[in-house]
Amino acid sequence: MFAAIHPVRSLLLAIFMLMAGSGFLSTLIGLRLERAGAGTMAIGAVATAYFGGLVLGALRAGDIVRQAGHIRAFAAFVSLLSASTLAYALLHHPLFWTMLRLIDGICVAGVFICLESWLNDRAEAETRGSVLAAYMVALYSGQAVGQLLLAASGALPAVPFQLASILISLAIIPLCLTRSAAPAPVEAQAFSIRALYAASPLGTFGAVTTGLMLGAFYGMAAVHVRRLGLDLGATASFMMIVILGGVALQWPLGRLSDRLDRRRVIVGCFAATMAVCLMLTILVSAGPWLLALGALFGGLSFALYPLCVAHCNDRLLATERVAASGRLVLLYSVGAAIGPLGAAMLMSVAPGGGLFLFIALCAGATLAFGLWRQTATPSVPVPDQQDFQIVPRTTPMASLLDPNTADGHMS
Repeated sequence: MFAAIHPVRSLLLAIFMLMAGSGFLSTLIGLRLERAGAGTMAIGAVATAYFGGLVLGALRAGDIVRQAGHIRAFAAFVSLLSASTLAYALLHHPLFWTMLRLIDGICVAGVFICLESWLNDRAEAETRGSVLAAYMVALYSGQAVGQLLLAASGALPAVPFQLASILISLAIIPLCLTRSAAPAPVEAQAFSIRALYAASPLGTFGAVTTGLMLGAFYGMAAVHVRRLGLDLGATASFMMIVILGGVALQWPLGRLSDRLDRRRVIVGCFAATMAVCLMLTILVSAGPWLLALGALFGGLSFALYPLCVAHCNDRLLATERVAASGRLVLLYSVGAAIGPLGAAMLMSVAPGGGLFLFIALCAGATLAFGLWRQTATPSVPVPDQQDFQIVPRTTPMASLLDPNTADGHMS
């Protein structure tokens, strides 16, 4: 394991620092807007702008990387992201922050394209799984640790933004000093959404609804728990516990799906997610139950996207998996861009539990769709299923890291 990740250690350090600096901004911005009296729909619109930026960046940032080269493009994206992070302290207005979140999303997508294509280039066929696992650890641990910066402001409201900018700026150092040569540009492969849906309706539908659910959560969860009475420190702990819960259950659920009909595991996870969200909907006060249910929600919901990717891979040719996985990331991102606005609408009419009611409705719709699909088509025999991999929900370039899709020859 350590021998496999040693050649990419500078990239993993950059990912960790980037996520520690930027991973908590969604939480912080939602809380600042709520404290300033912004409406729920305004908070949802600002959150949507970030995920919209991710979609735009995933579609267009690759051209910048191919033209400028990985190191120069990475430096440009990180510099702009660091500057936009500092700019939040200049003017506290939802429209201004919406523009900044759009810029943030584009920059983060560009950074991920640089890092993920670099990791793919450095990973050998026999070490690809280890590199992917290390990448996920660096990404999620950075995101979890970053939540602790929420309570760092004290009497100085600009401090969290300053700390975030410092960490983001420092993320450029490992790549600037690396001796590893930048990879050759990679052209994206085309695969139509219609063909993807024809191959795997449940996997495609599940990717979109998982985006709706997690986009709503990242955009609005901090506002929801603050309204339950949590202080800043407890809010940071709740967000961190959800992320760590997501890390803890992905692998066990994935291994279970390798041994059973994967569709049944996906349907079961959506059913369990719906049940947990309904319990969170009726929870009207903070306490141990909130943390326990939050960890369970993270464990179930974070596993859904990689399960859907694995289910799609079960029904695709080996040569189709890279392009199809890229489309799944984009579908997830589109869902994530819509999710905060959908949740904000329900939170406006049902302030107490609108967020998790929205997520429960998304999970319930996919549950019903999955039950129908189980009766409409036969399942893939368990021996023919691809091995489960925990895959990131970042950019289409991440699909190249999956051993089940790499080089188009894995079977």
